[in-house]
Amino acid sequence: MNRKYFGTDGVRGPYGGPLINEAFAARLGCAAARSVGRGGRVLIGRDTRGSGAALEAAVARGLRAGGLDPVSLGIVPTPAVALAVRAHQDPLGVVITASHNPAEDNGIKFFGPGGLKLTDEQEARIETLLPERVDDQARPLDAIDARGSYLAAAQRLLPAEALRGWRIVLDTANGATATTSPDVLRALGAEVIGIGDRPDGRNINDGVGSEHPARLAAETKARGARLGVAHDGDGDRCVVCDELGQVLDGDEILTILATHALERGALANRILVTTVQSNLGVDAAIRAAGGRVVRTAVGDRYVIEGMLKEQANLGGESSGHIICSEISPTGDGLAAALKVIEVMLASGQPLSQLRSRLRKFPQLTAALKVAEKKPLESLPGLGAAIRALEAELGERGRVLVRYSGTEAKLRLLVEGPSDDVVRDGLNRLDAAVRAELRVL
Repeated sequence: MNRKYFGTDGVRGPYGGPLINEAFAARLGCAAARSVGRGGRVLIGRDTRGSGAALEAAVARGLRAGGLDPVSLGIVPTPAVALAVRAHQDPLGVVITASHNPAEDNGIKFFGPGGLKLTDEQEARIETLLPERVDDQARPLDAIDARGSYLAAAQRLLPAEALRGWRIVLDTANGATATTSPDVLRALGAEVIGIGDRPDGRNINDGVGSEHPARLAAETKARGARLGVAHDGDGDRCVVCDELGQVLDGDEILTILATHALERGALANRILVTTVQSNLGVDAAIRAAGGRVVRTAVGDRYVIEGMLKEQANLGGESSGHIICSEISPTGDGLAAALKVIEVMLASGQPLSQLRSRLRKFPQLTAALKVAEKKPLESLPGLGAAIRALEAELGERGRVLVRYSGTEAKLRLLVEGPSDDVVRDGLNRLDAAVRAELRVL
């Protein structure tokens, strides 16, 4: 279903631009409230961006105009909002965040009943209910504590003092997890060395976090830590690195968690749900362990929809969104890290050894910033290049070409039997794109 404003993870863009401004935020809040169709409370959380407070007030104004009672959770990770919506059985939750995007961006995303992200159809309906303007005046917001219950739930994932003697490097991206994740790890006994833990409203994701793991890897190795953990700005992603400073992405985390669950008979229906972006090596590893992989479109909410359909309890993305449905209804970077640590404790193996469970196919990717997102079917040269490459690769690899749902970028992915084949394939796709699109 076509949507004008919503992307793969809510509405997102530069603060002060045509979408992310106070006037549109109020309109969007009003439309979301109208879509609920009844009264009730709505919980609002935000990350550490300087624009967050103003947008929170604007969304709250719209929600109130639409008939709901907005309540502030303050600065909390995205999964804390989802858990609070589920725990309090509220009809709606809102997070003011642009996730891994730079500080000048912001965004608005929603959770429905049960803490689940909205479907395409629900988002499309919200767009049809947008008012021309919202006249309701801003008022002070009531607040409740979601942070404490989130910390308590996370801490229960491991036994008391389970991390006594552990040294962990933690990069919280100067974002919403700057206090939550270190508090949990320290409460479990770990010595925590912090990176990106001094948010000032302007430095979220600035050279730190899950998108920039180089410093995390270097610090983990230099400090002799058991592992390193990095989140994105709103805390729903997790990237880890082993004691040797080698970075593991979401595919490697998912493979470790899924194979461990299969060994214990704890992977529901023996299914792991991933997206089309995940490496083919994941399928091979899970199949060898006695399970199977189900793939969805890119976006953690599509993973969650796939998990519900397949009655699976584990899914995620190579980007680091990891969903353990018995813990949280959405991606939770802290929960994912604790589940990885759980496998380390149970197996007695370091992360450098556990990561060998996934043998990746050679893969290269590119993200080309484009002036216009022309429909891919209107680009005959690119289509021919894709078909030719797919025919050459056969079952030995795959090709994925798609637009980003949150940025003006065309993403290219090629997997194949060797680095040379993959590099040649990506170069051919790149040339085809540049022949038909203006690449910035």
